[in-house]
Amino acid sequence: MIQKNHKDFNRVLTRIDVLVLAFGAMIGWGWVVLTNEWILSAGSFGAMLAFLLGGILVVFVGLTYAELTTVFPKTGGAYFFLKETLGKRFAFIVSWALLLGYISVVAFEAVALPTVVEYIFPDYQFGYMWTLAGWDVYISWAAVGIIGSIVITFINWIGVKQAAFLQLTLTILLVAVGLLLAFGSFIGGNAENMKPFLAGGIGGLMTVLIMTPFLFVGFDVIPQVAEEMNIPMKAIGKILILSVGFAAMWYILIILSVSLGLSPDQLENTKLATADAMAVVFGSPIFAKILILGGIAGIITSWNAFIIGASRIMFAMAEEGVLPKWFGKIHPKYKTPGNAILFIGFLSTLSPLLGRPALVWFVDAGGLAIVVAYFFVACAFLYLRKTQPDLHRPFQAGKSSIVGWVALLLSIGFILLYMPGMPSALVWPYEWAITLIWWIIGFYFLFKIPDNIKTDYKGAISDEQSTPFNQ
Repeated sequence: MIQKNHKDFNRVLTRIDVLVLAFGAMIGWGWVVLTNEWILSAGSFGAMLAFLLGGILVVFVGLTYAELTTVFPKTGGAYFFLKETLGKRFAFIVSWALLLGYISVVAFEAVALPTVVEYIFPDYQFGYMWTLAGWDVYISWAAVGIIGSIVITFINWIGVKQAAFLQLTLTILLVAVGLLLAFGSFIGGNAENMKPFLAGGIGGLMTVLIMTPFLFVGFDVIPQVAEEMNIPMKAIGKILILSVGFAAMWYILIILSVSLGLSPDQLENTKLATADAMAVVFGSPIFAKILILGGIAGIITSWNAFIIGASRIMFAMAEEGVLPKWFGKIHPKYKTPGNAILFIGFLSTLSPLLGRPALVWFVDAGGLAIVVAYFFVACAFLYLRKTQPDLHRPFQAGKSSIVGWVALLLSIGFILLYMPGMPSALVWPYEWAITLIWWIIGFYFLFKIPDNIKTDYKGAISDEQSTPFNQ
């Protein structure tokens, strides 16, 4: 039977903490670094359409997550969704895929931070080390990301409530700056700049579309902290869907604002489109610096959230015996999975050594892993609906199984977009290398799992029974 909670975690997260954790995770830094690539690839309307379609996928997948989280409110989220339905092997696969997605985001943010500093201080590079994918990596550039990684790792190591407070503060700053950009673009922008509305045909649309799972990932951090929430289970599903809706509106608003603010020629020659758009619409470079502050806040909110999510997945897998027990140690004072946090922090300190091209590598490789995980979660949802139709579900995603089938079909469609022969296929060797190396390591652990025994479960815990969630 599913245990209600884990005695070693502090149950301190409120509704606002959980909403801000998920929303801040989904926003991150991509809206500052990649907006010009989205618009140039698909056109202004094309880019917004790609995010609308990506948002639809995430809403349907999010509904399946929301229902399953209230049935299995355990740290580790998707691992237990699959373990309690299809067995340990499938549980390992989905969690290993999510780990790649989450760690890719953490690594992305460690590369994004020095990219921001380079915009503010363009001549700070010294200490040439090597060239990767045509980009020169300097020790001064990499050091910014490494130091940032150490700081964020330490904050998460000393406690989830401290990390949640940081998330709330920086998300407020992030939203304020983004709304300022939108206001300036609506007042000082030019509708002619939005042409061409569509660019690159289907290939251009797909190029942006395959990035959306990576950029929307974050709502699924919520199940990872299920045992650290102090809210009713019924509220978890509503918060999860609300966070997805806010994120979809955010990305579409940013694309619209930048499209109004910068012409196609300006988009071609910009390093950070949102910052340059802010400067143009307000007529002062000072506003570009203000947007950069919001961008830094976005880096930290996403970075912070995914260290939380990834470390809780590793903790759950270690407790289940599918990863080394070392990852399952809870810090005796701070009540965090300290070893898992330190391991993820170590990986993020290495990522800036790959240079700026790694931004796109992490987006695409992580995106494929995330969609694979979505596929298996949809399978778990459908299996449970078929085998346990009368199971108590504090949050129910509709009376029929249509939500699960739509999530399943959309996930398959997205997986195909990454495959060889598609206009948006993963790039060889970098993106495929990340993917293949990760799964080779994963198969080593997978084959060590002795069998595929499913754990018997007796159903969800009712709101009346789950007093720790309501106190």
